[in-house]
Amino acid sequence: MTQTTAAVLDAMGAVRPYATSRPLRLATLELAPPGPGELLVRIEAAGLCHSDLSVVNADRPRPLPMALGHEAVARVEVAGPGTRLGPGARVVMAFLPACGHCTACHSGESWLCPNGAAANGKGELLGGGFRLSECGAHVHHHLGLSAFASHAVIDERSCVVIDDDIPAEIAALFGCAVLTGVGAVFNSAVVRPGESVAVWGLGGVGLAALMGAVAAGAEPVIAIDPVAEKRALALELGARAAVAPEDAAAAFADLGAPRVAIESVGSGKVLAEAFRTAARGGRIVTVGLPNPADPFTIPAVQPVAEAKMLIGSYMGSAVPARDIPRYIALWRAGRLPVERLLSGVRPLAEINDALDALASGQAVRQILVP
Repeated sequence: MTQTTAAVLDAMGAVRPYATSRPLRLATLELAPPGPGELLVRIEAAGLCHSDLSVVNADRPRPLPMALGHEAVARVEVAGPGTRLGPGARVVMAFLPACGHCTACHSGESWLCPNGAAANGKGELLGGGFRLSECGAHVHHHLGLSAFASHAVIDERSCVVIDDDIPAEIAALFGCAVLTGVGAVFNSAVVRPGESVAVWGLGGVGLAALMGAVAAGAEPVIAIDPVAEKRALALELGARAAVAPEDAAAAFADLGAPRVAIESVGSGKVLAEAFRTAARGGRIVTVGLPNPADPFTIPAVQPVAEAKMLIGSYMGSAVPARDIPRYIALWRAGRLPVERLLSGVRPLAEINDALDALASGQAVRQILVP
């Protein structure tokens, strides 16, 4: 049995500063060998996402104890029986494994795979059960990956092969931030050239959505966030305007109400504002994950009287094996400057400090290296 060093969460609801409360501890866990269709991988780099923070602060309840992390790049070390990949393959890890045989998968909507979602909800692998344990007790998997670790056992359906020449700190971002944000533009909203787009919230996913909107030929692109530094970055990435939330109405009065609004904050209040201020006939795409108790309230007449459409976008409505290579190709062509999302690279031991930087709004995407 292999051992791995992993960041484990034992209790949700920790209070800031996380550097003091230290909700995540580095632990040496036992890692069972990969079963049929599974891979033992060595993690090269993992990105810290707001979805990880949402588990820590209890906005996104999960079974505990759990080894966190869901955005990463890795190298295959051992392949289980019946796998198509062998040792040495380099992979981006996708946080929703698709079974490949359900109605959603056969319909080309693998991001809706109920079997993958059920396994993620239970904190198990798609093949059933656990591969992580500590002193004989099971440790739950985070979205089938548990990537804040030195090694992981994952289902082969949780990964996409990539080239060796992509820097690890960039490659990791294609597993969530880029997949979700760019996918919200290309797949969920299906933005057409010349359509106006507003992006609410400029975290990793929001900024990736902004990049996607620019790459799709949207005009104008309006970025909305309370943090001045993030607004400045949005302008550098091609936004026509970048404003604080209290100035959004003035920006829309000047540039026109957006035909597409993308909400990446994870707030019912922000989503309602994005819906209210979108143009008649507009498409409002939500990719944020609010607390389950957070309400979303709009006048019931509005979707009909103004012909607005609310679209939920999970994982950017993406098929990872199809979309990750496409987005990497756009990055290589200079049309998706993914490297601009990077706020810094830290050792995994600094994960609680990294949580503070994320929660404060200082950081967009931090990469953790085992």
